[in-house]
Amino acid sequence: MLALRPVQLSDLPQLQQLARDSLVGVTSLPDDTDRLRDRILTSCAAFDADVQAPGAENYFFVLQDLASGRLVGCSEIVAATGCDEPFYSLRNRPFSSESRELNIQHGVPALSLCQDLNGQTLLRGFHIDAARVRTPESELLSRARLMFIGAHPRRFAEAVITEIVGFSSEDGQSPFWDAVGQHFFDLPYTEAERLCGLQSRTFLAELMPQYPIYVPMLPPEAQACIGRVHPDGQEAFDILKREGFETNSYVDIFDGGPTLHARITNIRSITHSRSAIVRQSRQIDARGRYLVSNDGLGNYRAIIAELDVNAEEPVSLHPDMLAALGIAEGDRVRVVSL
Repeated sequence: MLALRPVQLSDLPQLQQLARDSLVGVTSLPDDTDRLRDRILTSCAAFDADVQAPGAENYFFVLQDLASGRLVGCSEIVAATGCDEPFYSLRNRPFSSESRELNIQHGVPALSLCQDLNGQTLLRGFHIDAARVRTPESELLSRARLMFIGAHPRRFAEAVITEIVGFSSEDGQSPFWDAVGQHFFDLPYTEAERLCGLQSRTFLAELMPQYPIYVPMLPPEAQACIGRVHPDGQEAFDILKREGFETNSYVDIFDGGPTLHARITNIRSITHSRSAIVRQSRQIDARGRYLVSNDGLGNYRAIIAELDVNAEEPVSLHPDMLAALGIAEGDRVRVVSL
């Protein structure tokens, strides 16, 4: 059985291996021991804190095989962007011009550096073992974060965003970066992303052009990358689209990947989940597959279970499921269909 839980300092060696295997562009998962340790300790502090409103808290989760103890994935939530440093994006909107003398109005798509998405909750750091891609475990890794938000709404903003990794070739070349960022940093795409993971996006973003970049002036290969998802990021994109997330007019400043957004009130795993009392049973007449979580903080757990769920009735869980969730009969769980 797999369970999602908050990260612990003892996870550091396995987490670093996940970082080595992660997709280029997942800058929140750096292959660096000191940075990962800081990320873990920051997360532990966030789970322990008495939070009344969203701030710079970072909640880091790992997906663990309970039988072997092996970590097979990780994901994160940043409670509110822009608290410690500005959160930069490229806004993709038409730049309008007009000539009254010629009676011509024209709109040209343009990319402008902005901080419009500051203050919103950010999903990031999604990574799962290649062998478990497009399995229910991927749903657990992504959606259990949303159930955590639903259980602790005061810790998060009313809107949630995520940046999906944009297109790059198998050899790490990004046509969008080559056409835009490369001119200002003289760094290859993979090195720019690595520096973002080790340091900050801010020092790179501050060197980006402060004036609009007119899309038609970019090479066709770069234009095609705007809003395009990397093939290995497609699953993360698809899961959140099914959750009610939508694309908007913002893209990543380095690879042009799309940004997804949703109001908490429109997210399926939050609005369609329900709280139920637990009843222990060794015999379950399973009628469907569900995501199940407790509503804890530092002891938060989430699993996948075959259950029979009926409105307003207790949910029967096997003792192994109770142990995985760290709960007992009579406690409450949150359930939503897979």
